[in-house]
Amino acid sequence: MSKKVYDNRELSWLKFNERVLEEAQDNNTPLLERLLFSSIYASNLDEFFRVRVGSIYDQSLVNDEEKDNKSKMRPSEQLAAIFARVKELAPVNDKTYSVIMKELELNNIFYKPIKALSKTELEYLEAYFAYEIKPFLNAFIIDKRHPFPFLVNQSIYAVTKLSAKSGLLVGIVGCSEKFQRVIFLPADDGAISFVLVEDVILNFIDRAFTGYKVEEKTLVRVTRNADIDVDEGFDSELDFRENMSELIKKRKRLCPVRMQLSKQPSEAVLGELLSRLELSPRQVFLQKCPLDMSFVFPVFDKAKDKKELFFNKLEPQASPMIKENVPMIEQIDKQDLFLSYPYESIKPFIRLLNEAAADESVVSIKMTLYRVAKNSKIIKALCEAAENGKEVLVLVELRARFDEENNIGWSQVLEESGCRVIYGPQGLKVHSKLCLITRKIERNVKYTVQIGTGNYNEKTAGLYTDLCLMTSDREIAEDACEVFRTLQIGELVEDTKALLVAPRCLQNKVLAMMDEQIAIAKAGGQGYVGAKLNSLTDKVIIDKLIECSQAGVRVELVIRGISCLVAGVKKVTENVTIRSIVGRYLEHARIYIFGSGEDKRVYISSADYMTRNTTRRVEVAAPVLDEQIKKRVLDIFALQLRDNVKARVMQSDGIYKRAERGDTAVDAQAIQFAESYANAPLPERKTAEPPKKKGFFAKLKALFSKKS
Repeated sequence: MSKKVYDNRELSWLKFNERVLEEAQDNNTPLLERLLFSSIYASNLDEFFRVRVGSIYDQSLVNDEEKDNKSKMRPSEQLAAIFARVKELAPVNDKTYSVIMKELELNNIFYKPIKALSKTELEYLEAYFAYEIKPFLNAFIIDKRHPFPFLVNQSIYAVTKLSAKSGLLVGIVGCSEKFQRVIFLPADDGAISFVLVEDVILNFIDRAFTGYKVEEKTLVRVTRNADIDVDEGFDSELDFRENMSELIKKRKRLCPVRMQLSKQPSEAVLGELLSRLELSPRQVFLQKCPLDMSFVFPVFDKAKDKKELFFNKLEPQASPMIKENVPMIEQIDKQDLFLSYPYESIKPFIRLLNEAAADESVVSIKMTLYRVAKNSKIIKALCEAAENGKEVLVLVELRARFDEENNIGWSQVLEESGCRVIYGPQGLKVHSKLCLITRKIERNVKYTVQIGTGNYNEKTAGLYTDLCLMTSDREIAEDACEVFRTLQIGELVEDTKALLVAPRCLQNKVLAMMDEQIAIAKAGGQGYVGAKLNSLTDKVIIDKLIECSQAGVRVELVIRGISCLVAGVKKVTENVTIRSIVGRYLEHARIYIFGSGEDKRVYISSADYMTRNTTRRVEVAAPVLDEQIKKRVLDIFALQLRDNVKARVMQSDGIYKRAERGDTAVDAQAIQFAESYANAPLPERKTAEPPKKKGFFAKLKALFSKKS
């Protein structure tokens, strides 16, 4: 098979992040939302370096001869290509940011360089530095008597070259610990002016090193590897939760994989940093925009009254399928129910849990949790159910990357309330979104099952597009029972009737359904395969999609992020189309479609077509059996295929181009929200925001504002 049919996973991901950056460049997007996309681009890169680059870096040290099974690139070749591409995108990112900030100035929002401050503003910052920063500064000198300090992952440091008779002397000051990042300046004309704390520290850094002359200075930010094999690092002396706590501590001290600089230092200073951090020059990235873009959130709060700079506020609506005055279980017994987030509210599902917690006929509630909200109503409902005497079994995935600490805390809360908490089997994360409610009515056992594509998280249900199916179908319920039975005893589901359950009963069944479509096409029929995914990396499935295309099966894929398959390659994937939608909401739902006409089979799932999902995780895909719901899911998919506002279409060279607009603009997300408002039986009620307390420096600002 020609290499041009396969794309490298990491380089494909960089193409996705470039599409995020394009949203920051889109003049049709409100200005502060463009700034948010610029921030998302940066935070995406942070995680990419921590996880993917970290993993490949480890591979390069262990066995650099082992090639990627699709692009045939060795780890060192992948790293070289990644570093080169990120450096190519850096000036594009800098220019995008610069354009946004200049346009913000026209809207009375100013991020001010220190050298551009007025006398009054500088006096204010001097006072701020003296009282709020200097007493808490941690300044270090690096020489033979003073060891190099540990640089915390993704924290910002001011680095300076100091004059010394003994030779090179480097000073380092931490800028992230204990300090408020964004400092708003006094203003009485309605303007929002601010500086960042690292700029202030860099400006006054000579006051941290009295007795030395500052010869040069720059800001530095280090990204560390976060890739830890949980099972490989397991300590048999600790229980699993304690083991995870220890591994989290270990991860914080892993080796650096990237260094960002705000200004090019001298060769001597750069050489010292590279030597101490064990980095190569290709891992150094110079950027003109702030090293950490998370400063945008305090600015958003300050500018919340400038509504023209934000998207119009949209609220998830009540579903027309669901009756407010009828218990959820009673409704689900009569017909399957469906929710599409963020267009429809997650509240009916939370109501289902709350009603189950109080329902005398409910014997047990079983649920898998991967990521939950900070103040989770779902956790609260489960705790109440346990306190009401229900058997509550919760699988908490402690290996949900970067949510481990949060999940450890929630697992303790659940246990204290009487829930039984279990963890995933060794070597396999449990990523499924599955809830099973069991009732005993006289001598009968009845089930209510919920299967979702997204996490049980109220916050992300307002930001991510996801699907939620609630059903009492007997075969689905029996399969759900088997999922929880095997999880409790550390086994895996070996066969299913209705659900697809990874790692043993998902990939093989997907392949079998694709084979059916191949057979139909070869017999002269209309073979069809469709899928909406976050990513496509599973080579077994990719090769089957190629086989589909070559047999004449029409393959339509909507893939937000990575695609290791290249569409439209003559005689290989010419029957495959791939499009990506990057818009206001994060596309997160997974849909599988097989066949056309009345025989069409439709599934929703927590699993992407990635090897980690299909063979190394416990995942669930559920068939959509209700004809009304099936039509809704198919309509969602068809609408995304028509999107010509936020969609990009992959070309046969693997490059994405915006979909041709045509006579009518089709923005799938905007249309779905408009439909949710039009179909909602009742409008969602808005809640007022609590007032914010004023602190000491609010009073100080007022004082200097009067002075000016």
